[in-house]
Amino acid sequence: MASPSLLLLLLLPLPTSPQAGSSEDCRKPNFWVNQPAHLSAPEGGSISIPFSIGYPWKLDKDPNVNIAWRWKDFHGDSIYDKCKNFTHKAFQHRLSLYLPMGWENGFLQIQNLRREDTSTYFCRVWVDTLRCGRQSWGSISGTRLTVTHALKIITKDPSITTSDLSIPQDSGPGPLSLEAVVGVAMVSLKAAILGLAVGLWWKRSQERGREKST
Repeated sequence: MASPSLLLLLLLPLPTSPQAGSSEDCRKPNFWVNQPAHLSAPEGGSISIPFSIGYPWKLDKDPNVNIAWRWKDFHGDSIYDKCKNFTHKAFQHRLSLYLPMGWENGFLQIQNLRREDTSTYFCRVWVDTLRCGRQSWGSISGTRLTVTHALKIITKDPSITTSDLSIPQDSGPGPLSLEAVVGVAMVSLKAAILGLAVGLWWKRSQERGREKST
């Protein structure tokens, strides 16, 4: 028969592996993905959607970070996946992910914007932690992108790309229309007639003054 001390040891809970971590530590709430609420850019242009990532856990030596983007809603279609080297067919050759300061800060750039790109974009991140396994979180509200109409300018030269032109703040006087030319001519004619009438009146006044003096 086993001794009481041996039975006591058998009834004690087994020690938890230090790699697993406590459930309380793994459920720490202070993690986030920050994005601007709203951005806009003209059709045919480009836009950069910045993001920053924060988390409370210690990371594994090889955290195996993955960053992905979805659009339309939080559970919408994936348009970009860093690890899978995936880009949605609607954004082929137009999407680029930049991480100039490490994976915790960066921006997603969309080039050659189209009107149908107007939507909400959500960033999501996956990372291996030291004690809490692989964790994943993302932006809840995302960034609402509005693609506006491009500025159109009519030119006589078809080789000029109108979307690249800009309107100067002070372009100076331009050529007058036919109506404007006729209006200016009428004003000039009236001024000439009035001037002639005043001259005749003054001349007659001078002649009458001479007659009275004689």
